[in-house]
Amino acid sequence: MITELGHFALILAALVAVVQMVVPLIGAHKRWAGWMAVAEPAAGAQFALTALSFGALVWAFVVSDFSLRLVWANSHSAKPMLYKISGTWGNHEGSMLLWVLIVTLFGAMAAWFGGNLPPSLKARVLSVQAAIAVAFFGFILFTSNPFLRLETPPFDGQDLNPLLQDPGLAFHPPFLYLGYVGLSMTFSFAVAALMEGRVDAAWGRWVRPWTLAAWVFLTIGIALGSWWAYYELGWGGFWFWDPVENASFMPWLLAAALLHSAIVVEKREALKSWTILLAILAFGFSLIGTFIVRSGLLTSVHAFANDPERGIWILLIMGFFMGGALVLFTLRAGAMEAKGVFALASRESALVVNNLLLAVACFVVFVGTMWPLVAEMFFDRKLSVGPPFFNAAFTPFMVALGVILPVGAAMPWKRAGIIKAFKPLRYVFLLALAVGGLTYAMQTGRSMIGPIGLFLGAWLVMSVVVELVQRSGRGANRLRRLARLPRADWGKATAHAGLGITMAGIAGLTAWTQDDIRAVQLDQPWNVGKYELTLTDVQEVRGPNYLSTMGVLTLRKGGDFIAELRPEKRFYPVAQMPTTEAGIDYDLIRDVYVVIGDQQSNGGWTVRTYIKPLTNWIWIGAALMALGGMLSLSDRRFRVAAGAVNKGRQTPVPAE
Repeated sequence: MITELGHFALILAALVAVVQMVVPLIGAHKRWAGWMAVAEPAAGAQFALTALSFGALVWAFVVSDFSLRLVWANSHSAKPMLYKISGTWGNHEGSMLLWVLIVTLFGAMAAWFGGNLPPSLKARVLSVQAAIAVAFFGFILFTSNPFLRLETPPFDGQDLNPLLQDPGLAFHPPFLYLGYVGLSMTFSFAVAALMEGRVDAAWGRWVRPWTLAAWVFLTIGIALGSWWAYYELGWGGFWFWDPVENASFMPWLLAAALLHSAIVVEKREALKSWTILLAILAFGFSLIGTFIVRSGLLTSVHAFANDPERGIWILLIMGFFMGGALVLFTLRAGAMEAKGVFALASRESALVVNNLLLAVACFVVFVGTMWPLVAEMFFDRKLSVGPPFFNAAFTPFMVALGVILPVGAAMPWKRAGIIKAFKPLRYVFLLALAVGGLTYAMQTGRSMIGPIGLFLGAWLVMSVVVELVQRSGRGANRLRRLARLPRADWGKATAHAGLGITMAGIAGLTAWTQDDIRAVQLDQPWNVGKYELTLTDVQEVRGPNYLSTMGVLTLRKGGDFIAELRPEKRFYPVAQMPTTEAGIDYDLIRDVYVVIGDQQSNGGWTVRTYIKPLTNWIWIGAALMALGGMLSLSDRRFRVAAGAVNKGRQTPVPAE
């Protein structure tokens, strides 16, 4: 009964979305207040019905209703409750329902908190958002219905993919979807602005919180996925330039560019056309990511589905929205007249350079991701584009971004002197160079990756400190003045410092990782770098829905006991699939990472050991970036519809 109710609510939500798509749009065109007002209750009703539908699907997973085909294919009665719930979105159909739930949530939030938006703009925004929902409602109901029943319910299910039975992967997809779909709101604002033919400072102020929220969610989602790949896959890496990893990274880069470009629109009413284009492309790359994950076009351990037919439907949705938006952009871009004029040396110019670096970096990732497909289709050649290409082609743009960011942030608006802006930073720049030089001198090899990364990290973090010290002024009330700084300023400082820490962590891990693989006997110690490890026991352990071979190792340094590590090889009988659980001793300076392999004929065990410097800086930096975004979001000046609006310019008339 609950399942049928969920299916019925999904159909009703789709019908409400059709009404919300059509009626307010006509009202905005005709300036009919009554028709435009339909958008708000429709957005709320659409979200409520979709939430009811999603709740019904979650309930089916919680109670293990194996009469539902989706539950049977992705759950099992012995599975822990967390993974029963996460199994709701650990598949194609359920994840698409979560996607459309978030689309309706953002639409409802725009309706609830957009009270100061001009009525016609608000109606158009909600209509475009509803159009996106209609497309995905149709996709779910006609190609990916999560509520299909089995004629003869089986006794138990086929279990969820064991790789997804992990806390990191339980929360990773929802955060990514919040980021992907958050960019749908910036897309809706961009298309609505093109329809109205007007982009001003108020528009930039309205679009910034949505962009910032999407960027924060993407940051958290990407960090969770990276952390999961690090400790779960047993490869010891945090990023593999996998097509699906790239699919989430590209919108993140464009969202960062859009966020900074919207600042210029708000402050100076410049870069209007470019900002509109970024808003369209950012959501477009979210749709490209959805297509990659679900079409089976590119192979990935993250893929939800391998169904080219359903992939074609997503491609058609992407073509309709992207093609329509770009055509509208072509017709209306000339009306986006820039008012602000700025010199070549100014904060505006620095933000333009920031945008160009992020956009070109995104393009590099896109080319590397899609080139194997292009080569196979047009040249009949099977190619693999891996980390060497991405590291060589992508890294220079990030290095350039890290170098110019502190100087650009120190420049005033409209007109600046580069030397004057750099002057307060000259000592920290020299100190950062000294950090990089000292690192180069102390390292064993001659790699430049580590020294450059630590230079950038020190440069970004210390420049943030200098900026805050300058903002505090002089005298005895420095701390009070710092406390009174707007939260957006604190958010910017925290996010920029987080970027520096992440850059340093990535460089340290890439340059100085040590690895060792050998067959070891029980109670026979061996050394890796400065550490001594001993395999003391191997146990057979039974989990709630898996069997495990668990090694017990002691970790010592200089004879002193540090930790006991317990790496595992798990086997899930229902799914007939093994997984690896690394044993990790986490530390701020380094991780010791151990993976146990198969037993050898002589009774020994294969053990792989990694010493990974600065690994945790990567996720500390990501957490700081997300925290910085949240601090900025909490600034009342940047909430949705903040700022005064002259509504007199758009007076609706009653419908006849």
